[in-house]
Amino acid sequence: MAKNLVLTTDLPIGKKSIGKVRDIYDLGDYLLIVTTDRISAFDVVLPNGIPLKGKTLNKLSVLWFKKLAHIIRNHFITDNVKKYPSICKPYAKLLRGRSMLVKKATPLPVECIVRGYISGSGWKSYKNDRTVCGLTLLPGLVESDRLDEPIFTPTTKAESGHDMPISFKEMCDLIGEELALKVRDVSLSLYIKAAKVAEQAGIIIADTKFEYGLSENNKLMLIDEALTPDSSRFWPLDLYTPGGPQPSFDKQFVRDYLLSIDWEGKTPAPKLPQEVIDKTSEKYFEAYEKLLSVLK
Repeated sequence: MAKNLVLTTDLPIGKKSIGKVRDIYDLGDYLLIVTTDRISAFDVVLPNGIPLKGKTLNKLSVLWFKKLAHIIRNHFITDNVKKYPSICKPYAKLLRGRSMLVKKATPLPVECIVRGYISGSGWKSYKNDRTVCGLTLLPGLVESDRLDEPIFTPTTKAESGHDMPISFKEMCDLIGEELALKVRDVSLSLYIKAAKVAEQAGIIIADTKFEYGLSENNKLMLIDEALTPDSSRFWPLDLYTPGGPQPSFDKQFVRDYLLSIDWEGKTPAPKLPQEVIDKTSEKYFEAYEKLLSVLK
């Protein structure tokens, strides 16, 4: 399976920019996003790829973009390679299943995280002073507890290094109060709808990250990816037991391994054992198969 990994692309079709997982090509009127099999943890790209990961993320994002388009417009145009500009046609085999053609947008300088459960960095913050991104939560919560209502907890969007939690007021200072209010309300609506859909597939979306941009006519759009195992914590509903970490369908398996070896989050990142690679690939694909039944 390793021979099918795509860790990078180098297509002569337009100016290329590189994200942690995605290679993005500027085609003039549009962007072509190619989702590779790279994986990052703690904001560092790891040396190993994860089989099936890129196609799984791409297909899930496409399905969610279509499912949630009634809540907010998004940048997705098509993932049908036959409808791509002619310059892309020689690379159809590589692009099929792991790419999408999207509208251009100016990204907002924030990442928009919605939490329905208290876990990860949110749990660490809560243990410290009962707050998450400036929000004070009820006393007595245990790790992985479901919150009475989902909360909006933005972060900065760092060009390199770690994204940092910010309060909603700080987000207003960054992008303006009117836009911040709209982004917060849309993010909560997207999460609430997606969480209900995912539960039908036996998956809890504990938290997720959304990214937005402004179109040429200054309209808000959902961009990047949507509700994938990379941008979300997915837990099996039938195994959910608050009071500690949960089994997951996302890259928590990779994070747990890296924590177990006391990696400090600095480059160069350590190589992953084959067992961790295989298990992570299985988890991603299992999440995709479960969600496919309710997103088709």
